[in-house]
Amino acid sequence: MALLNSIDSKFFHSEIPYKPMGKYVHFLTVRVTESYPLFQTDGELNKARVRAGINNRQTLSRLTMFKRKQSTPERLAGRELLRKYEFVKPEECEYNVAFGMDNPDCIIYGFAIGDSGSEKSKVVVDTAFSITSFDESHETFTLNAPFESGTMASKGEGTTKPGEVTSRINQQDHIRPQVFFPSIVTLKDPTEASFLYVLNNILRTRHYGAQTTRTGRVRNELLGVVFADGEIVSNLRWTQAIYDRLPEDILQSIDPLDENLVMEIATAAIQDLMQDEFIVHTDFIGESFRPILQDIKALTASEEGIISILNQANEEAKKYAEAHIGKKKKAKAK
Repeated sequence: MALLNSIDSKFFHSEIPYKPMGKYVHFLTVRVTESYPLFQTDGELNKARVRAGINNRQTLSRLTMFKRKQSTPERLAGRELLRKYEFVKPEECEYNVAFGMDNPDCIIYGFAIGDSGSEKSKVVVDTAFSITSFDESHETFTLNAPFESGTMASKGEGTTKPGEVTSRINQQDHIRPQVFFPSIVTLKDPTEASFLYVLNNILRTRHYGAQTTRTGRVRNELLGVVFADGEIVSNLRWTQAIYDRLPEDILQSIDPLDENLVMEIATAAIQDLMQDEFIVHTDFIGESFRPILQDIKALTASEEGIISILNQANEEAKKYAEAHIGKKKKAKAK
């Protein structure tokens, strides 16, 4: 049963194929920080030294958002929905502990549990880069922990007693609000249900990075989708194309980038980049994407709509698992 009226069914498989069949859908997303998230490894913010733009040959350091920092929160958002509407029981499938192997999360996002089996992820996410430089996109905070008496102690100094003064100060770099990370999420060989499942996860995920219960607020702005017979431009090249189009006075300003301008330029940049691709593709970007987004919003705004997506995705996953994974096993992940 078709769930969408705005997209031709020719872009989707009727069932999840076992082998790659050359259908791709690319979700064009700009991730916008709305608090002070942490994308870090070993206590330091992740960053990379790269060229500023495609035409601008200067180099600069950019904040990076590694693929796992993007895909894991989105995957967990989907798993939460599956449990809420009782498509998956908590004891049947525990993330990175005991995968159920026959639900939409396991089949779409993949799993690996040693000798018990594995499934390659159909969702491809690559490292995203901030548009602005590292220096302009982060700031350092001193972290303190208050006692009930109102006195402050630096974070991590559990031996400090109320009223005592400590000379040790713990500092942590945080990413500033209104920092933009263009990111393309790719789904291989989509069915209509897997398309909606992944897209819904992107739209409803709100926290990324470390300490997700306290900070890390990020909003995903979807600019369009591209259906193609191959992969498209990288996140880095899209980010560099955006940088090239930003006015010099804005790049030199200490103020955050204007979101409306970023979205306008990001849309124009990806449209231009797609003209250089050597693949067959159908683009729904900007105005042509609005009817699709409204169609999806109407579907995901009700419990009936969410359940219809999850039910169809679950039926497809069960059918795939029965045909290609075999008898369901419970095993611990390595």
